[in-house]
Amino acid sequence: MSGPTPTSPTAAKARAGIPKTVWDLVFTFVIPILVLSPNILGSGISVADLLGGGSATPGTIGTGNVRAYVLAALIPVAYVIWDLVRNRTLSPVAMIGGAGAIFSGALAFWFVDGFWFAIKDSARSYLVGVLFLISAATSVPLLRVFLDAASVGESPEHRAATQQAMRDPGVHRALALGTVVFAGVDLLGGVINSVVNYARVTAKFGTDDFNAQVAAVNAIMRIPGLIVSLAGIAIAFWIVQRAVQARYGQGASLLEPAKLEAVMRERGELGAVQRAEG
Repeated sequence: MSGPTPTSPTAAKARAGIPKTVWDLVFTFVIPILVLSPNILGSGISVADLLGGGSATPGTIGTGNVRAYVLAALIPVAYVIWDLVRNRTLSPVAMIGGAGAIFSGALAFWFVDGFWFAIKDSARSYLVGVLFLISAATSVPLLRVFLDAASVGESPEHRAATQQAMRDPGVHRALALGTVVFAGVDLLGGVINSVVNYARVTAKFGTDDFNAQVAAVNAIMRIPGLIVSLAGIAIAFWIVQRAVQARYGQGASLLEPAKLEAVMRERGELGAVQRAEG
């Protein structure tokens, strides 16, 4: 419950006239918080009570509280997996998102509080950060995978231009550096989230207070978490963009394959673009 999940380009389309972002917020943010709340919107209704009862005595574990916690953790997981199945995509980005969802689902059954809960709530960020760091030392940094996925819908010529640019040694080094930067920012975000959880989620697992504190922290950290993630992505893309422009000129951009191809044509560096057209 600590951060955003990458989704496929296809999944980003609006569903039934409602933007995909709204559905994401409803199923990964709003509903889980309502499920955890001991008093939904001041109505006196509690999901924990409906699932077996909350704590009969303050500070004691209630069966309903445990079930409500698990339900709140699994709703976003089920939503992400359903979204992937619905769009029938097996892109690397979608697979990473699905793997992260399964990982979060498994952690939902690790019933801990205090320090270990603070670590658990950021475990997904830690895992993603480590995977990005490892990939930076390989021939395919994960930032390249995400940029490649963004060009899937482009024409073969434009996609070939993007592929050629990312194979350039200077651009590849920038992709590796950008991947490291993104990993570092994601790990930093995880640490901040852990610190906030450790300071604010102090109640015993399975109690009314525990669920209420988890819901409060999720609400508090949602926007800062998104800002940190977006900052990491922005800095990483800026590093790559600088390398692309240094290599191909100011008009070149991996995010604008048509312009990139045009620049390559002007410079006589057709390479993979020629092969794609042939």
